[in-house]
Amino acid sequence: MNTDNTIEAVITSYNQKSMIREAVESVCRQTIRPVRILVVDDGSTDEMSVSILNELESDCGISVPLEVIRQPNGGVSAARNAGLRQTRSPFVLVLDGDDSLEPSFLEETSNLLVENPSLIAASSWLHTFGVLEAVVRPSGGDAAAFLSHNACPATHLLRRRAFLECGGYDETMRSGFEDWDFFLNMLEAVPGSSIGIVEKPLINYRTAPASSNIKSMEKRLTLMRYIIEKHIRLYRELVTDAVLGIEAISMARLYGWETEMTASRSAGRLSGLSEKFLESPSYGDGGMAAAVRIVSPHS
Repeated sequence: MNTDNTIEAVITSYNQKSMIREAVESVCRQTIRPVRILVVDDGSTDEMSVSILNELESDCGISVPLEVIRQPNGGVSAARNAGLRQTRSPFVLVLDGDDSLEPSFLEETSNLLVENPSLIAASSWLHTFGVLEAVVRPSGGDAAAFLSHNACPATHLLRRRAFLECGGYDETMRSGFEDWDFFLNMLEAVPGSSIGIVEKPLINYRTAPASSNIKSMEKRLTLMRYIIEKHIRLYRELVTDAVLGIEAISMARLYGWETEMTASRSAGRLSGLSEKFLESPSYGDGGMAAAVRIVSPHS
């Protein structure tokens, strides 16, 4: 199994009911199918979820050999590590059990890895559904690109050797951002490496207000501090890239917000918070300049 460019899939599951079946079926529909699917159940307690996992395990009609690994609840990092340690193929798909793939995901991401030896992982743009219908376009890149923000979806195809070299996911990170940290781990462990992105929405990403990814943003500063301190050598070495990356994100959002403020002011629909900002703009971060442009007659 560990020859050529074979692929195995690791799908994590925790109380995901029928969503886990959708994830498995999307892997089975790939134009290039993996040689094995490992579903890691992270201590599901929901009866329906447990029943569906049992059905998947005994379903002879599934076109790809499937195995369920059961373990006590330890968080998504522990589940991913448990699955990845059981793999033997050069390429491994990591997929969350509440998401699914378009049929060409494995073909297009594996082509990237085969054609570009410096890539340690590959993913794609995302089609979000649920509460948000959108196309999200992560950029990928080298270590410098990942200092200011996570530039790759959690669902990705990786080179197994990069997982082994970096030591896997940080199992202490149970509040979020574990995938961002993992990508930095791999990029640090393999000098000169990058992560590639297929510029098509090949991941179907479920959005909900109560999802762990949305909730993790409430702890963003704490989690970022942990990541920076953990990867401090990399941040010191590439501090200019880190600061300018954050500033570029801030400027893009500021200009977008400024445009909306200008339109709202012209229509007489400014919120109380916006009025308060115009009365006392922030200083030193572009806020005062934005306020001047918003209230200028020609703007």
